[in-house]
Parts: sequence; C-alpha cells; structure tokens
Amino acid sequence: MILEAVILHVKPDLESDFEATFKKASKIISSMDGYLSHELHKCIEVQDKYLLLVKWETLESHTVGFRNSAEYQEWKKLLHHFYKPFPTVEHFEEVEI
Repeated sequence: MILEAVILHVKPDLESDFEATFKKASKIISSMDGYLSHELHKCIEVQDKYLLLVKWETLESHTVGFRNSAEYQEWKKLLHHFYKPFPTVEHFEEVEI
C-alpha cells in the first residue's frame, strides 16, 4: 500500500467552493483501479490549508494509472484552479515497527 500525501493551499475565500467541488471530484478518484481510500482534512490553525491523504495499491496506480487517465483530466479541471501555490505530491510506504 502506498500513501499519497498532499498539502493543499486553497485561494482565499474559496474554501467552501473547494470543499463542495472536492465532494464531486471524490467520485472520480474513488472509481480508479488501484484506489483504496482517501481523506481530506482542513487545518485548524491555517484557514486555507488542507491535507489530502490517498491510499493506493501501488505507486503506479497513482502515477501511471490515474495521472494518465481521462478521469485525471476531469479531476484537474474541477480542482486545480483552487490551489495557490500548486501542491507538491509525496508518496510514502509503511514502515513496520
């Protein structure tokens, strides 16, 4: 399992619109092969800051399968205009402890 972690900074005063649109976009990502789950968290201290966590079966499920799909183009169209600056995406694998 791979965990995708993204800090999202939403343009000021667009938080409500972003959250409503993200609910719609959630149907897109959750339909993808290799998708396991996702969560969106709003920062308590910083009004425009969100944390997106997505679990994928493999790294390629995200970087190849989703990113190269027609569904990703729709995801971009719905969400990318909300972000400033554009987010950095990082992937993590679990460490057994």
